Amino acid sequence: MLRVLAVDDERPALEELAYLLREDPRIEQVCDAGDAAAALRDLSRMLMAGERLDAVFLDIRMPGLDGLDFGRLLTGFAAPPEVVFVTAHDDCAVAAYELGALDYLLKPVRPERLAEAVRRVAEAVRRAAGEPAGDAPQAPDGDEMVPVELAGRTRLVARSAVTHVEARGDYVRLHTPDGGYLVRMPLAALERRWEAAGFIRIHRSTLVSSAHISELRFDGGRAAVLVGGELLPVSRRHTRQVRDLLVRRFRHTGALGLPGGADE
Repeated sequence: MLRVLAVDDERPALEELAYLLREDPRIEQVCDAGDAAAALRDLSRMLMAGERLDAVFLDIRMPGLDGLDFGRLLTGFAAPPEVVFVTAHDDCAVAAYELGALDYLLKPVRPERLAEAVRRVAEAVRRAAGEPAGDAPQAPDGDEMVPVELAGRTRLVARSAVTHVEARGDYVRLHTPDGGYLVRMPLAALERRWEAAGFIRIHRSTLVSSAHISELRFDGGRAAVLVGGELLPVSRRHTRQVRDLLVRRFRHTGALGLPGGADE
C-alpha cells in the first residue's frame, strides 16, 4: 500500500487531487500541502520520524518554491519519493522528464490517467524494494511518452518506438525509426527507469530495447546485436548478460541466430 503527498497552491485543485488519490485502493494514506515549501517541511518531518513516503503528486506553477525547484531538491535525498507532476501547463514536460519525474499529468486530471500514474508509482516502489513488478497488464496508455524539444516545440516520443539509446555527455540520444532525439539525462538513470520495459545495457554508452533486437551475432569472439538494420557492438563485459537474457526471452521464438544451438 502506498503513502503519497499531494501538493497544490489552489485549494479546490488540491482537494480534488487528494480525493481522487484516496479513491485508489492501492493508496493507504494521502497527505496534502498548500505549497512546495510546506511539502518540503512535511517530507523532512516524515523522514526524521522514520515514516515512509512513496510519491509526491504536485503542481508546477506555485508561488515561491515551484514544483520543478522542489523536484531538484529531492534529487539530493538518499531515497527520494517518486515525483508525478500534475499541472495545467504543458511547456515544462521536458524539464520535468529530465528531473526524473515518473509521470506528467495535465489538468483537468482524468481518473483513469491518474490511476495509470499510481500504477507506475506502485511498480517503481516494487522494483526499488527488489520485488517482482507483477503480472498485471498495462493500461492502454501505459507506454511512456518522452517529451523532447524539436525546432522550438515539444514533441512526445513513445518509449516503445525507441530502438536504442546512446550516451552523449550530459545527454542521451534516443534512436527511433523516425530519427534521433536528445534528452538531458544520464544513461544510468534512464537504464534504471526503463529496465522493467526490457531495455538492457550492451555497452557502457549504449542501451538497447530487447524488443527491437532481431539477431545476436558473434564474430571472432566479439558479439553484436542487430537492431533495426543497424549492427551494434556488445562489450565483453556485457556479452554474457545480454546473451543469457536474449536466450531466455526468445528461446521459444527462434528469432535469434545464436551459434552452437544456444537458443534451443
